[in-house]
Amino acid sequence: MNQPFLYSVEREFPISVERIWNAWTDASELEVWYHPTELNSVKDATASELAIGGLWSCGVDVPAHNLVAYFYGKYTKIIQNELLEHTMHYTESAEEFEVKDFTTPSHHIVIEFQDRGAMTWVKFSQYGELPEGEEKQAQAGMNSYLESLAQFLISENQKLAGKG
Repeated sequence: MNQPFLYSVEREFPISVERIWNAWTDASELEVWYHPTELNSVKDATASELAIGGLWSCGVDVPAHNLVAYFYGKYTKIIQNELLEHTMHYTESAEEFEVKDFTTPSHHIVIEFQDRGAMTWVKFSQYGELPEGEEKQAQAGMNSYLESLAQFLISENQKLAGKG
């Protein structure tokens, strides 16, 4: 990884590391929560082929700016329940997203997981190049993604409790 460090965000969740791992690696779950809290995912844009070289992708609808933010990449390192690393490419073009050109500039993403008993710690770090001053905006955005994950997990727990 030769890209400069941009930022990281971390959070603890009152849930098992296996549950967090599944939420982060299962495409159907990613599609539900992988977006800032005030936005929504694009249906059928999410993929997670959990293998080295496997594709991950998502789309986030940003109606205030009349665009869809598409992200995609390939998994580069996987240690179950401990570490996910992948590249991250960005486009606002549905056509470019469909093609998924992996030769375009990309960022490197590192997601660390740690089992802390009743809690699971997650740290998301991004490496690469951003225009000056955009690191704070990207960091705030990822904090919102983690809040969306927390809301998803709470909702899922409530559904399970209702079934009991």
